[in-house]
Amino acid sequence: MRPNVSHTQSSMFRWAAGLLAIVVAIVAAFFGWPQLSNFIDRTLASQKAPVTIGDTDHDEHAHDSHDHDSHGTTGDGRDVGSSLELTPQAMNNLGLTLRYLRPVRLSTYRRSITVPAVVVAKPGRSSIIVSSPLNGVVTHVHAVTGEAVLPGDLLFEVRLTYEDLVETQTAYLKTISELQVEEREISRLEQATQSGAISGKVLLERRYAREKLEAFARSQREALRMHGLSDRQVDSIGKDGKLLRELKIVAPDVDTHDHHEELQLSQLQTKTVSYTLSPASQLIAAQDSHADDHSQHALVIDELQVHKGQAIMAGEELCSLSDYSQLFIEGKAFETDTAAITEATKRGWNVDAVLRGSSGQEIVSDLKVVFVSNSIDPESRTLSLFVELPNEIVRDETNASNQRFLSWQYRLGQRLELRVPVEEWQDQIVLPVDAVVKDGADWFVFEKSGNRFIRVPVHVRYRDQSSVVVANDGSIHPGDVIALRAAHQLQMAIKNQSGGAVDPHAGHNH
Repeated sequence: MRPNVSHTQSSMFRWAAGLLAIVVAIVAAFFGWPQLSNFIDRTLASQKAPVTIGDTDHDEHAHDSHDHDSHGTTGDGRDVGSSLELTPQAMNNLGLTLRYLRPVRLSTYRRSITVPAVVVAKPGRSSIIVSSPLNGVVTHVHAVTGEAVLPGDLLFEVRLTYEDLVETQTAYLKTISELQVEEREISRLEQATQSGAISGKVLLERRYAREKLEAFARSQREALRMHGLSDRQVDSIGKDGKLLRELKIVAPDVDTHDHHEELQLSQLQTKTVSYTLSPASQLIAAQDSHADDHSQHALVIDELQVHKGQAIMAGEELCSLSDYSQLFIEGKAFETDTAAITEATKRGWNVDAVLRGSSGQEIVSDLKVVFVSNSIDPESRTLSLFVELPNEIVRDETNASNQRFLSWQYRLGQRLELRVPVEEWQDQIVLPVDAVVKDGADWFVFEKSGNRFIRVPVHVRYRDQSSVVVANDGSIHPGDVIALRAAHQLQMAIKNQSGGAVDPHAGHNH
């Protein structure tokens, strides 16, 4: 009986093996060998000897622990798997300093439009032309191109050759002399008339003559004033009895109009621009100059038109000065933005200027709109608006010849952009554009929790070139510390950590 049973079992085994071979061939033909290999590996793994209860508990605990690490959630239900732990060195590499790790707060956001602009001179203030009021020959030039001068500093000395001025001064001085003689004669006649030695008719005639001389003197004074002399200078000619032979031209004052803008008499003391002093005198001059800087704006000589020995005519330009302390930004807005810009100006909203350079982007905030043009350029179809731009000195040096040179932060012709607010939203979560990253249809920010940064999905209401408005829907709350930069790098780090695209299992494949 036993051999028959063994033969029967052997036959059944051969039959089962053949059937299995047929099934394997069919599966291999239908699915391909790689899938079949994986199926066999899983089947063999399932046939391994069972582990003990203790081992099973350990594996389950390990698996549960692994699931907790990879698929767990924080106390508020956020996925820990979509997070990244950074060392202090990594945070510094990403620039996540305390400046860029700040709590979220609600603020007012103003939606803006971007307007191309350029820095321009302030009309009537930035540019000053110094010209000669009289004909003459330049005898001294006390300034150089690019030098900074203060109002009252001596620029040029001119020897006058204007015949009409010489004749008018001579006639005025003669009239003043005759008037003085007539005054003395009248005084003598008054005493003689009182004693009865001379009749009163003679005294009356002399008084009439004095009145005529006074009238001549007044007309000659006005003629001298027409030539550019002031009352003080005309009085000085009559008092000292000296003609104006040499003209000293000084730098004018932009804000005030006092004696500094007069034609300087040669005998008056003036301050020269370039001179050599003793060490003690240089210290005093430096202190005086420093004191003047607080009350007066330095003027920069842009162009010097004359040289020593050159003959000049009345009205000829000698040099041009510029005051760069106050400039304008001229923005060119499109015609379609006219209503929005007018409304922003009406509400008194300030604008921001954006300057881009080799060191990055610079934003000058809260600039005041001075005025908006009332006409649209017929060629470019743009509307001009002008914004105040306070300027600052970034370089102030004085050379061995006591010549001062300045460099200003903003320069004429410099191109930039203006952000003009057109709409205001209250109580919004406003973040920098680098604090938010987009992945597919989702936007994310990174909340800091210890050394770990948790990726949090948010709803972006609005986004411009510099800021992002995030909906206050509970995704993040005021007070949460958010990474205000490097969101893209953090997103890429999470993808690299997961070994591919981020999936619901945080990059962990089973």
